[in-house]
Amino acid sequence: MTRIYTRTGDQGTTRLAGGQEVPKDDARVSAYGTVDELAAVLGVARSSLPASPAPATARERLERVIDDVQRDLFWVAAGLATLPADRPAGMPAPGASDVERLEGLIDDLERDLPGLTGFILPSGGALPTLLHQARTVARRAERTVVALVRSGGGDAAAFLPWLNRLADLLFVLARWAARMEGSAEAPWKG
Repeated sequence: MTRIYTRTGDQGTTRLAGGQEVPKDDARVSAYGTVDELAAVLGVARSSLPASPAPATARERLERVIDDVQRDLFWVAAGLATLPADRPAGMPAPGASDVERLEGLIDDLERDLPGLTGFILPSGGALPTLLHQARTVARRAERTVVALVRSGGGDAAAFLPWLNRLADLLFVLARWAARMEGSAEAPWKG
């Protein structure tokens, strides 16, 4: 790429990874765009780590988890941006073992947390709140993938279990970050 602007999108279209021109509001573009947004929100959360009062080992663990998730999100976005016929053999995509890895991480983090007795508000300081925001974007990414599947992009259904579990992980990670920082969670009182 010789320059960042191409002018090809000036009329409201863009190209998928295989070169197909589609409207910028196409369900596939919406899905991979929301996944990209999630990676950016996680970048903002990650940028707040150095200021975090959490112990160094907790900061390192949070940074490693966020880094791993951001890298996975780029593969998810690439998979969503590529029609099945254009996907190269061996193109990474989250599978059952990746979902199990997220579940194992959730289980491990939950060991350090008190059980939930009700709903909590997105709270606990800057980092935990940013992770809660990332969770909401993950849920929106999940909804956009469901919309893509319903509009004919059945191949995208393979990404749903991983996105679903990722949102769960981000909820637990937000709670874990609050606990590591010594921040209090705010219970919802209806």
